[in-house]
Amino acid sequence: MSPLTETLTDPLTDIPPRTDVPPLTEANAEGHLAAICFKIGPPRLVGVEAEWFVHDAENPGSAVAPHRLEQALAALPTDPDGEHPGSDGPLFPAGSRLTREPGGQVELSSPPSDSPGDCAEGLLLDQGTLRAALAAQGLRLTGSGTDPLARERLMQLSHPRYLAMERHFDRTGPWGRIMMCGTASLQVCVDAGTARGPSSYAARWQLLHRLGPVLVAAFANSPLLDGKPTGHRSTRQMVWSRMDPTRTLAPRLADGDPRGNWARYVLDAELLCVRRDHGRSWAAPTGCTFREWLRGDGERPPTLADLDYHCTTLFPPVRPRGHLELRMIDAQPGNGWLAPLALVTGLLDDPVAADTALGALEVLDTSSLLPPRSELWRRAATLAMADPALRRAALTCFGAAEQALARRPGSGRLRAALTEFAERYPARGRCPADDQLDALRAGVHPVPLETAPC
Repeated sequence: MSPLTETLTDPLTDIPPRTDVPPLTEANAEGHLAAICFKIGPPRLVGVEAEWFVHDAENPGSAVAPHRLEQALAALPTDPDGEHPGSDGPLFPAGSRLTREPGGQVELSSPPSDSPGDCAEGLLLDQGTLRAALAAQGLRLTGSGTDPLARERLMQLSHPRYLAMERHFDRTGPWGRIMMCGTASLQVCVDAGTARGPSSYAARWQLLHRLGPVLVAAFANSPLLDGKPTGHRSTRQMVWSRMDPTRTLAPRLADGDPRGNWARYVLDAELLCVRRDHGRSWAAPTGCTFREWLRGDGERPPTLADLDYHCTTLFPPVRPRGHLELRMIDAQPGNGWLAPLALVTGLLDDPVAADTALGALEVLDTSSLLPPRSELWRRAATLAMADPALRRAALTCFGAAEQALARRPGSGRLRAALTEFAERYPARGRCPADDQLDALRAGVHPVPLETAPC
């Protein structure tokens, strides 16, 4: 079975850490991480995690009370008899899993699919179901990388993980709270790859990081914060770049050792939280890394379960979780998530397209700084498709992906979505953020409420 079946692992599951297991050593920790982070096998499955803000249809500038969202979701069917293992929330027709984010955002995570086309059809169906449930309570989804309206940002979830996150990120400014309550993303999840060859995990790891700035720029969709322009097409990307660098920068990329580099990255990242039972705070010791915890800094020795949970608190642009999780794409309006899904899978699943994309991406400027703080990633977040070099690279990548999808049966919907997006945005030097800015200048709602059926 493909490792992508782990896409929907729930990081909030309250499993008290065991204390009756042998102490974890640095060597064991690095070996464990190297073994599980890039699981080997022919790339086969794909998944999507799409996130949206929830607005009141009649008064979108006001905060939505949590009970209204709860009432909307309560109308969806559930699994009282346990016929669907792993489902502890609403049941959706195609099996997507719903999660609620700290600021009231909602996210649908598709089940792993054998083809991008099947993945798209399933998530479209479940998105329509969610839209209908919200509409019954006068609520609407809004796809944007940051909340475009000047609404009060409220922490709506009180799980100890999120309280510990607040405390951790508050040490370095407002960016963590903005990320938790005021941003939304689209994540595409793909299998890691084989041990060797053109579909190897090392080759896919490198290609995805090189592709990252193009994904940021082409799909930039967050030019506003608190209802005002920020000077960035992807304000969400800017926010991530200003947060704790031990958990938001990419691991070392240059030496071709993704497994070892990821293991070192994980151990050298600061602790965000430490799970405790009996209702105690999960706040972590200030400035303590997991490696330092292994060396004796902490109230108790860490366990393997602590290490696995620590991995869920790391947010680099590409996160290995057995499969590879792309985290740099802004949430998209309507069914706009189809185009990123088409682009990523079109390039990764076709060796000819991958080679064409790599050739276009290699000519982009590089920097000694790691993404997302490098100059290229800054340009992607600020200028997006107005940057000539990024636009040229994007057009080549879109063209290569479109040709790859033309060679793949069952990809008609995705190919059409990709072509339409390319003609509307990169071909014109634009991105979805420009639509929001145009609407703001015209004095209309910066993001149309998404009422269209799927």
